[in-house]
Amino acid sequence: MKASIALTAAAALAAKASAACFAERLGYPCCSGNEVVYTDNDGKWGVENGNWCGIADAPAQATCWSLSQGYPCCSSSNAEVWYTDASGKWGVENGDWCGIPTGSTGGSIGGGNVTPSNEQYTISGNPFKGVEFYINPYYVEEVDGAIAQMSDSSLIAKAEKMKTYSNAIWLDTIKNMQSWLESNLQGAQSQHQSSGKDILTVFVVYDLPGRDCHALASNGELLANDGDLARYKSEYIDVIEGHLKTYKSQPVVLIVEPDSLANLVTNLESTPACADSEKYYLDGHAYLIQKLGVLPHVAMYLDIGHAFWLGWDDNREKAGKVYAKVISSGAPGNVRGFTDNVSNYTPWEDPTLSRGPDTEWNPCPDEKRYLEAISKDFKSAGIKSVYFVSDSSRNGKKVDRKHPGEWCNQTGVGVGARPQASPVSGMDYLDAFYWIKPLGESDGTSDESAARFDGYCGHETAMKPAPEAGQWFQKHFEQGIKNANPPL
Repeated sequence: MKASIALTAAAALAAKASAACFAERLGYPCCSGNEVVYTDNDGKWGVENGNWCGIADAPAQATCWSLSQGYPCCSSSNAEVWYTDASGKWGVENGDWCGIPTGSTGGSIGGGNVTPSNEQYTISGNPFKGVEFYINPYYVEEVDGAIAQMSDSSLIAKAEKMKTYSNAIWLDTIKNMQSWLESNLQGAQSQHQSSGKDILTVFVVYDLPGRDCHALASNGELLANDGDLARYKSEYIDVIEGHLKTYKSQPVVLIVEPDSLANLVTNLESTPACADSEKYYLDGHAYLIQKLGVLPHVAMYLDIGHAFWLGWDDNREKAGKVYAKVISSGAPGNVRGFTDNVSNYTPWEDPTLSRGPDTEWNPCPDEKRYLEAISKDFKSAGIKSVYFVSDSSRNGKKVDRKHPGEWCNQTGVGVGARPQASPVSGMDYLDAFYWIKPLGESDGTSDESAARFDGYCGHETAMKPAPEAGQWFQKHFEQGIKNANPPL
């Protein structure tokens, strides 16, 4: 029987080398190390190169039941099962049958626990409520790398705690989206199947043509032209839509295109690049809301800058009109609400500030007062669903900036309130505090000769030397965990 089955297995073997560990049959690499980050029914998982990897079991014993039949033992006790008979479970390695040691469970063909489920999750109300938050494996790896550079045991303990909190996964290029979206959706589904709990994953959609038109440090790969808009739709949004439709059994939150619409409110006349990008920002938002806003397990939040961007009365009034128009253009897609303070440092509450010359007469000098005011403005503008997610990743301590508009790698940083649903009593429109910008990832380079150097990253209160945006900034991370409020 095995001989005849081997013929049907040959085609699969021709296209697939024998698995060195269980993860390869699930589409993941095998780990080179053995640090365990997560365990499920498939086996033990680690994180390397920003992706999940499988930790191979210890080699099977030198003797096992298949040796008496003239076949070797499989190298892993969790090998993929190709055939079962009265003798036991059989795997295939190096083009030959091998016996899986007695007592092992073996793997199953077709993806195991990360096979997409046919169940449809439907978000009702606050998507952050009643769920577990997914842990970003890439960030876990970044923090492990940071810990390797530390010698202070107290600081190491704080850094270890950072690995236990959820933060957003940034899909900031087409390539990164292709690498990180499906793998983390699979990770969340696997975690759900192991724990029985619903797992919320938060992604940042961030690749509009002409991205960050008023800044240089975080410009994107797509330019403000018709060809790149077509790429944004077909190579980015359509691919995201496909993966989200496939992995529909768990809730997903999308933080949509930070800084883009806020730039349309304030910078169209002063910044030619923003005027050039307007058409593509509006068209891109309409398209993504139409595509992704109809998925019942997905909640979307549009970015509204921060208190010292849109906090003034005239800016909030104009913002209400811009955002109402954008949401209407995305029908029949729905938007749950808005996100503030993304990648910024404005405190949630700052009782030392009030409307006056020190704040340029801003009536909303902290994020709490900003959300209280803009929620009313948006409702007056006819926006029906007005809820907020506030980024608390770096606003635990008032930073050293001399002007509240400073945004690049600010000194005095401290990680803020932990990710939590419905965190403030009496603010039922505040869905969550959440860490959208990962502490430790740079806002932009301080190298004045760099193509993406932005003057704000050279200002007095910007920490230096700083790497390119998105790259790891060890000194900033260490200061952020030292100044954590509440303490880690």
